[in-house]
Amino acid sequence: MEREDAGNIGDLMTAMVCLLAMIIVMNTFMDCMRLVSQKTAISQMARDYILRMETVGYLTAEDRQTLEKEMNERGVTQLDLSGTTLEEATYGAEIRLQISGKIEGRYVFEEVRVSTAKK
Repeated sequence: MEREDAGNIGDLMTAMVCLLAMIIVMNTFMDCMRLVSQKTAISQMARDYILRMETVGYLTAEDRQTLEKEMNERGVTQLDLSGTTLEEATYGAEIRLQISGKIEGRYVFEEVRVSTAKK
């Protein structure tokens, strides 16, 4: 009967370090994907609101309040709508929706949509 060699602690440590590195990489990936998902949701909201603005000709006060509420629910802080068309535009005039802020208070984003008034 042959005797097996005793294991080496170095082999176990190598495996544990690799496992720890893999866990760190996976957590980082999941965090990045969560941020991408939040930014995608914000982009979709911007698209919805620019379509509303095309119909009306500007971002109404009611839509502005709803947009701010939805952004707050998404974790957006320091919301800024500077550059957004807030006064009624004539048919065919350029309208603009410019949203900037921070996601989770750390990640700066800016979303700009430009279209023409259809009213």
